[in-house]
Order: sequence, then structure tokens, then C-alpha cells
Amino acid sequence: MSSSKRSSFFLVPTIVLAGAVIGGLFGPRIGVAAAAASDDDVKESFRQFSQVLATVEQRYADPVDAEKAIYQGAIPQMLQALDPHSSFFDPESYERLRDDQRGRYAGVGMTIQPRDGQTVVVHPFPKTPAYRAGLRPGDIIIEVDKEKMEGLNSTEVANRLRGPEGTQVEIGYERPGIKGLTHVTVTRATIPRPSVPVAFDVRKDIGFIKIESFNENTGKELDDALEAVGGDNLKGLVLDLRDNRGGLLSQGVYVSDEFLQKGQTIVSHYGRASSERVYKAQRGNRGRNFPMVVMVNCNSASASEIVAGALQDHDRALVVGTNTFGKGLVQTVYPLGETSGLALTTARYYTPSGRLIQRRYDGVSMVEYYNDPCSDHFKPVHDEVKLTDHGRQVFGGGGIAPDIQITAQRLNDFEILLRRSFAFENFAQHYTLNRDDMPEHWQPTDEVVEEFRKFLHNEDIEFKDSDFDANVDFIKRFLKREVYISAYDLEQGERVYYELDPEVEKALEALPQAQALLDDPAKTVAEKR
Repeated sequence: MSSSKRSSFFLVPTIVLAGAVIGGLFGPRIGVAAAAASDDDVKESFRQFSQVLATVEQRYADPVDAEKAIYQGAIPQMLQALDPHSSFFDPESYERLRDDQRGRYAGVGMTIQPRDGQTVVVHPFPKTPAYRAGLRPGDIIIEVDKEKMEGLNSTEVANRLRGPEGTQVEIGYERPGIKGLTHVTVTRATIPRPSVPVAFDVRKDIGFIKIESFNENTGKELDDALEAVGGDNLKGLVLDLRDNRGGLLSQGVYVSDEFLQKGQTIVSHYGRASSERVYKAQRGNRGRNFPMVVMVNCNSASASEIVAGALQDHDRALVVGTNTFGKGLVQTVYPLGETSGLALTTARYYTPSGRLIQRRYDGVSMVEYYNDPCSDHFKPVHDEVKLTDHGRQVFGGGGIAPDIQITAQRLNDFEILLRRSFAFENFAQHYTLNRDDMPEHWQPTDEVVEEFRKFLHNEDIEFKDSDFDANVDFIKRFLKREVYISAYDLEQGERVYYELDPEVEKALEALPQAQALLDDPAKTVAEKR
């Protein structure tokens, strides 16, 4: 069970669990780097902290929960003063972290989100208890184990739906168009959370693979995806790392290894108390040298930037999109007992050409650092210039600058209106309800588009017909996605979504340049920034 994609901006750390190294973003948090303190300073500070805590426990007006004061107050505030990515995990957040790393969790298997003050099913995952129980997109969660969900946010509802494998939970839900409350009893199971959710032949012998995160299963999932799109017969690949906020460093290394030559450097990292470690390709691409385009955007972070940086520095792939997030700090996760943990920044990582891509975080607010990397006022400072293997300029100091800039899609006011009103999801639920004649390759025809227009009027969504007519391509794309999710399953819905993605089309157009980079890199002139 998960609340809609992510309810907060969570950049998975490049993690080492002390363990393991993480390559992602933990957030949100703001801080200015602190100067190193002497041992005497640390001891004096610890003495003062103990004295303050003892005084609070003895003198505060009300009884003091010392554990709460330390774990929710002192420790997080201390880490906040260090950097944006050092974090403390209480038992609940630590378990979520471990679930993310394992790529699985125990629950019923569906994504939910808040909508108009209610909690609504976005989609159940195929072949999960929720799907088998009959829950579908658009269903409204009213009760969990006879407890009313009114007033609870989607995270709180999700926590009630999760539980140990094999236990049961009763869900009461309403379905638009059907009167009354439907109750189902669902047996919780281990739900896989794939990090490679989409892989298909986007053109003849040209593969498209989406990597959504880097968890313990990413390497194997990538191997399976490569075979699914052609394996040794593949003649081109678009690797989509957009909105991938990181994860396990080891899996970022594995993915890079899949495409580089054996022995090539992938990434290195070192810190004050962490000796330098260099990761090199151990297996190599085994002769697979097809042209590659890597798609990134401002929410591609950490382990995603490791992959993009390694392939760019070795002239193995063209990077297209917008500037990436710029997270070049490595966290080591130290378990604190069995139920909590500390993710502490212990090193900085560098791309093969020697780039540090961490962007500055001093003098900016927490909101700016985590939530505004895509905004117009965010201008990365590329204050160092390096060279790729074949002499192309690349830049450090603020994320990975793409070889080919693709302006990110921005929704206009009408498109924002449709998304915020959940018009596509609601229409898909309405359109597919009790419809048993859905064709295998359904298309949003002009008649369906007009039906959608009438639906918007019936839902009292105010718009101008001129705006509707000007955005028909956008409407068809999202109608197709949501109807496929509602009528078939999530995987098919995501596939048709990417097939119609104009940014993917631009990435495909860059494959000849990627081929030229492989054939004669000295003559390849890549458009920078």
C-alpha cells in the first residue's frame, strides 16, 4: 500500500547501510556545512547537552518524554545543521526506508491519494490482493476494519492498510455510480515494488526502459528488461531516469556496469573519515555497443546522476533533458538498534572525469533546495569544467548538464485544471464501469473526446471550448493512459503513456547523434546546456 507516488519530495540517499551506501535524497532538510570540531569541543558540547536534558526532565512544567525530546528534537536538529541529506529515521520511517531498499512491502497492493477530502484508489497493482478483491481506480476508501477514514490523510489510511503478511484487513469502499458501501476482506501479502516498471520496443529493435528507483532488485530487473527489448539484437536504447531520485549506490554502479567497457571507472567517493573508493565496471557490456540516450530532468538525483555522469564521461551515451538535481553527497546508514537508523553524510562522490556535481545548499531555504530545482529562478552554478574520454566539455558544481537540452513539459492552466480535478481518472472510471466490450487496442477516438467534453460539463468543471480544442493531443494522451489503467492494468497504462510522450520522441530523434558519438566521437558536437 502506498500513498500516491510520493507525498513529499523524497530524494533517496546514495546509501551505504553500514552497511550499505545510498544514492538518493532524504529530505526535506536545510543546513549550512559546519566546521570540524575538536574532541574537546565535542566532549564539552555533549556535557552541556546532558545538563540541558537533565534540567528539562527535572524542571519542565509537565512530564517530559525524553525519547521524544531526543529523537524528534535534539537529533534531527543536530543533523539539520550539517547538510541537507543527513537524517534520523524513527522506527516508522526506518521501516519505510528498508522497504524502499528491498523493493517490497507487506500490504494490499494499491496506490491511494487524497481527492476532495476523501482517500481514493489511484490504481491497484496487478495480481495483488487489492486487485483480486475487486478494488479499482476511483474507488473511495470509507472504512478500514470498520474504522471511518474521514479526517485521515492518505498516509494515515495507508498505514492502516499495511500490516504483516498473512493478516487480514476489511475495507469498506464506495464506487461512483454504485449505491451503498461495498465491504471486502483482503489478506495482506508481500507486494513487490518494481524499480523498472516499464520496458518495451518503442520502435523496431529500439528499446525503451524506465528505471524509477534503485533498490536491491534493480540490476536483475534491468537484465530482464534488456532481454525483453531485444538483448543482443538491440540496435538502440532510450534509458529514462526522469524523476528517479536515487537509491542504493551499488545498484547505480550495476546499471552503469551494464553499458560500459570492463575496467572503466564508474564513480569514486571519499570523505574525512572515509578512504577513497573507486568503483569500476566488473562485467562490462559484453560487446553490446548500441547507441544510447539517457533521459534526465531536475528530479533525477544521486544514483541517477551517477549513471548519467558515468555514461556521459565515457562518451557512451548522450544525455538529454534538463539539468539534474545536483546531489553528490553519500550517506552511510548506521542502524541504531533494530528499529531506527542514522543516515550520515560520510563522503562526496565524483564522476569518472572528476566532477563533483553537488549543488550549493548554504543560504537557501529548505523549500527552495528540495522543491524548486525545476523553477525558473534555479540556476545551477557549473563552476568546474572537465573533459570526457574524447575531449567533450562537461560541467560540475550543480548536477549533470545534458548534452541536448529538452525543455521540460509545462502544463498550461487548462491542463492543470484537468489534472487537479482528477478529470481523467474520474472519466476512466465512469467510461469503463460495467463495460465488458473493451477492445484489445482501445483508442481515444473523436467520439470519446467529445464524450469527455460532456463529462467535464456534467462534473461542473468550468472551461472554454477553445482551450479544450487547443489541447486535444494532451487530452488523448491522458485519456488513453487512464482508461488502460482502469480497463486493463497499470503496466499497459504506463506503456501507452510513454509511447505518446513528446519528450521520448525527442530522445528517439537523438539516437543518430548517439550513434555518431560511438562511430567517431572526435566529430561529434553535442549541444551543451
